[in-house]
Amino acid sequence: MKARKPQTFANPHLESMVDIPEALGESESFLEFRERLSRVAPVNRPVLLVGERGTGKELAASRLHFLSRRWEGPLVALNCSALTPSLIEAELFGYEKGAFTGAAERRRGRFESADGGTLFLDEIGNIPMEVQEKILRVVEYGSFERVGASENVKVDVRIIAATNADLVVLAGEGKFKWDLLDRLSFEVLFLPPLRERDGDILLLANHFAARMAHELGWEELPQFSDEAIHALEGYSWPGNVRELKNVIERAVYRSDTSLIREIAFNPFQRGEEDERPGAGETRETKKRKPSADDLGLTPLKEAVRDLEVRRIKRALIETRHNQQKAARRLGLSYHQFRGMYRKYKEAVEKPP
Repeated sequence: MKARKPQTFANPHLESMVDIPEALGESESFLEFRERLSRVAPVNRPVLLVGERGTGKELAASRLHFLSRRWEGPLVALNCSALTPSLIEAELFGYEKGAFTGAAERRRGRFESADGGTLFLDEIGNIPMEVQEKILRVVEYGSFERVGASENVKVDVRIIAATNADLVVLAGEGKFKWDLLDRLSFEVLFLPPLRERDGDILLLANHFAARMAHELGWEELPQFSDEAIHALEGYSWPGNVRELKNVIERAVYRSDTSLIREIAFNPFQRGEEDERPGAGETRETKKRKPSADDLGLTPLKEAVRDLEVRRIKRALIETRHNQQKAARRLGLSYHQFRGMYRKYKEAVEKPP
């Protein structure tokens, strides 16, 4: 088998041009994602980006564009969830004068604006079926009709689509066209959530903290206390990198010193409670009356069982039910964890 030749781009400086700070990472999952992205970038085919909110789908689309041979052309984006179904068609394909009430003049749509470049369709799962049919025609034939027109408009556009929905499920339910899904998924790139990027949380936190400190005019670089690091690394980050950025910037802004000790994950919290993973008692536990276990009246075997059930439940919640990570958090092997989980399955799965 011949060795693969290194990928070359039209502009030799493109790699440095698209090193976006928010796209930092050293974890295996993140580096594998970047390698796959760089490999498909110069191939003139559609790409589908799949990831949770806040994982950086728009940044990935930008990198795909600037590493492609279309890098000198326009990069046009449309958030499909921000428009009503009736407006999406006119926004994508444009319209002729008099096409509908309020159409005082001809207007170009996003496809025409992206001619010669890339069109990024975010949250593509929200596009109505009739508009999907027109997008499919553009993908297959490179032409479409403006709203209210009968003439074909020819364009040369590469589509990059993104979603946090399961398009296969939507297609199976008749809510997304199988033909369009086939055309868009020449390559499907899954953006790893932050909780699965081992080691990247602190790397990104230090970057965001330094940038915020510079913005605030600090002379010293911020540092995180051991307690703060433990909290950051123990949190599940449902909002991913976007949430991390907000949390870190808020922590730096609120700190009176360059040593960051307090991490506020929820800005709506009043301060009496501490929601950080591994933190002490909550306001509710402080107020509750002592239990039999607190007074040492519960039989030892029952107390140990209750403790193990609570610890398993908590580990599963904090790791979003990833059993391998929950095992590591409890200092157990995966097989030890599975044994305990089977033993206490009914109690663990019982709603609180």
